Amino acid sequence: MIDHLDHLVLTTANEADCVHFYVELLGMKLETFGSGRKAFRFGNQKINLHVKGHEFEPKAHTPVPGALDLCFIASIPLDRVISALKAQSVPILEGPVMRTGATARIRSIYLRDPDLNLIEISELVA
Repeated sequence: MIDHLDHLVLTTANEADCVHFYVELLGMKLETFGSGRKAFRFGNQKINLHVKGHEFEPKAHTPVPGALDLCFIASIPLDRVISALKAQSVPILEGPVMRTGATARIRSIYLRDPDLNLIEISELVA
């Protein structure tokens, strides 16, 4: 019945810090749509952005910043991701560690975005 994820919604307490993290640090593309709504585009997916207290309707029952645990597959080798994050003084909480992804084994690192969502960045392992 379900084929793939089109988008998800992230609620932030600080739009500027959130945009900086996903666009400047992770390299996603900022997209504006509708009546000034923002989203982060990467590959064939996107993350729509809601600002706490100014959410687009309909919305989750209890939208709160910091409630997500997201895993992204990197477009470059994980060691290059780690180097880029360290160059920007982004703390890595854990990793690299081996995990099980949706389609294969993955090698992952963990960090937090400005709203304290857990962000996992991974590479597929052959």
